[in-house]
Amino acid sequence: MIARLLAALILCCLPAAGVASAQSFAVTLDDGPHLNETPLLSPAERNRALLDALAKHKVKGALFVTVQNGAARPEGLALARAWGEAGHFIGNHTMTHPDLNKADVTLAKYQEEILACDAVIRELPGYRKWFRFTYLREGNTPEKRDGMRAFLKEQGYRNAYVTLDTSDWRFDSKLREVLARDPKADIEPIKRLYLDHLWQRAQAYRDLAWKLQGRDIPQVLLLHHNLVNALWLDDALTMLKQKGWRGVSPEEAYADPIYALQPDRPAAGQSLLLSMSRSLGLGRFDGWERLVDDGEFEMQALKKLGY
Repeated sequence: MIARLLAALILCCLPAAGVASAQSFAVTLDDGPHLNETPLLSPAERNRALLDALAKHKVKGALFVTVQNGAARPEGLALARAWGEAGHFIGNHTMTHPDLNKADVTLAKYQEEILACDAVIRELPGYRKWFRFTYLREGNTPEKRDGMRAFLKEQGYRNAYVTLDTSDWRFDSKLREVLARDPKADIEPIKRLYLDHLWQRAQAYRDLAWKLQGRDIPQVLLLHHNLVNALWLDDALTMLKQKGWRGVSPEEAYADPIYALQPDRPAAGQSLLLSMSRSLGLGRFDGWERLVDDGEFEMQALKKLGY
């Protein structure tokens, strides 16, 4: 009896990073496929680099399509199709990426965006009825929140939650800004701080899962279809693997019961784990600031380095 109590006490006191079982994660990318021009790589090259990184690591991912970013044109739709043909999943991220929390974005208008996107992507291989809220915002009023929950249920859509939220878009913006000034700039410091950012977020959200669930959950990682990931997704996946994390498909991750939960907040959204913590009154726990700073910590570090 005493031995069992001691074992339980030791287990409870172990930090999340010390848990023996491998932490799993699923890769999802939003806003693609982009047809905008960026330094270093063309749209097709960026798309291929992302697919090559996933293939190298034998990981299935999901692309959440924002149609007006590229899929409204034949060449952009072909890039989205390539994801399905490679065995990945295709989800819905609206036509034009509106913000449901804005007063001028009505519930009806937002739902029209989803249905219009569905009409474009539903014939693609890998299509799933998965919807990713834009900006991870589910409506700033109970009426919008509940209206969307009812709509998704009626349409047979899954809320494609994120648990491991990142600010990769901030690094992408900085990277493109630096390369626009100097195409030969040393971008290694941006890469290093980007990978540090991903690992900081990974550890923090793993710890938060233990606070809320008392276990590891399959984390759903949010990235974007952009230059920073075209260049460094391979490095990110290598890092996570070296840290003992294991890639799983989004379909496997979403089978976990945590992704059936609906946090009871007046304005739901953000990482599912962060939304849950607020619903449960966890408050501003240790490390909270680094989860909501949009990468400002790393941007300040880059500024000190002259970027």
